[in-house]
Amino acid sequence: MSRVRTRRPRSTPHLRPAAALAAVALVVGLVGATATAAGAGARRSGSVTVHLGYFDNVTHAPALVGLEGGIFAKKLGRNVALSTTVFNAGPAAVEALFSGAIDIAYVGPNPAVNAFAQSHGQASRIVSGAASGGASLVVKPTIKKASDLKGKTIATPQLGNTQDVALRTWLKSKALKTDTSGGGDVSIRPQDNAVTLTAFEQGQVQGAWVPEPWATRLVDEGGGKVLVDEADLWPRGQFATTVVIARKTFLDEHPDVVKRFLAANVAAIDFIHTNRAEAEKLVAQRILKDTTKPIAANLVTASFDHITFTPDPIASSITKDVKNAEAVGVLEATDVKGIFDLKLLNQVLRADNQSAVKSA
Repeated sequence: MSRVRTRRPRSTPHLRPAAALAAVALVVGLVGATATAAGAGARRSGSVTVHLGYFDNVTHAPALVGLEGGIFAKKLGRNVALSTTVFNAGPAAVEALFSGAIDIAYVGPNPAVNAFAQSHGQASRIVSGAASGGASLVVKPTIKKASDLKGKTIATPQLGNTQDVALRTWLKSKALKTDTSGGGDVSIRPQDNAVTLTAFEQGQVQGAWVPEPWATRLVDEGGGKVLVDEADLWPRGQFATTVVIARKTFLDEHPDVVKRFLAANVAAIDFIHTNRAEAEKLVAQRILKDTTKPIAANLVTASFDHITFTPDPIASSITKDVKNAEAVGVLEATDVKGIFDLKLLNQVLRADNQSAVKSA
C-alpha cells in the first residue's frame, strides 16, 4: 500500500452539552421516516439514488478518484443515480446523515463515532475504510520541542474532530493542559484549514495539527516544519484517517446498492495503487471542479507520499481514538460496540481475491 497524508475543516462534535442528545433522538426518528418514504418511492420506480457526502481533501482521494474517474457510475449501474454533496467538516456531514439528506459519507473516525454515539447506534455504521495516515503537527521553525508550545496557539480543523483529539492527546502526554474553550497551557483554536494557512503565515497561530494537503501547504507555503508526524505515534504507523459510513436505514433497505458502492470504493483504491500518476490527476481535477480553485500537482504528489489508501478501517485505532477523546474531554463515555458492519465489504474483498478486514 502506498503512504499518503490529509486534513479538513470544522463544525460541532459530540461534546459535553447533553441537550444535543435529546435533539438527536428526534432527528433519528425523522431519519427513519424520511428514509422509509424515500426507499418506498425508489422501489416503486425501480431505481435508487445514493446521496454521497465527501470532503475535497486528498485523504478523501478514493471518493475523488471514484467520482472523477467514473468508477462509481460504472459499479453502481444504470438503475442507481448518484447525488453528491461536498462538506467542510465531519459534524456537518453527520447532521446531513441524521436528516436523511445523505446515505453514505466519507468522514474522519471521530465524526463516525459521534454519529453512532449520538443516535445510540441507530443512525449509522462504519462500512469501510478509505485512508490511513496523512496528518501532522506543523509548527514555526523556532519551536523545537513540546515544551516550546506553552503559551502558544495551535489550530485544528474543528473541535472534537480526529486531528483535534490527536493534538489534545499528544499535548496531554507531554503534561501540557488544554480545555475546550481555548484555555490551558496551549490554546487550541478550531478553524477552517484554509483560514489556518493564512493565520499561520501571519503568525496568528504558531502551529496546526492538520491533514493533507494542509500539512504540506503549511510547510511549503507557510515556512513551517513538521514537529510530529502522527504515523509515528501508532503501531506500524497505521491509524484511520478516513472511513466510509452508511445511514443504517439505507443500509438495511438497500444492501445490494451499498455493496456495489463498496465495490466501487475498493476499485478506486486499487486504481490509486496501480495508476498513481493518473489518480493524482483525477484528484486535482475533482478538487478544481468542486472548488474552482486549482491544487498544484506537486502538492497532491507530496500528500500521496504520506497517506495509505486502504479499505481497512483499522478498527483498533478507532477504538483507541474513542478512549483518547473521552480522556481529553471532548467525548462522553461511549460504547462503540456494533459500530462496524463489514460484512458487505468482506464479500467484495473476497470476490476480488483480497484479504478480509476485521472489526476488532
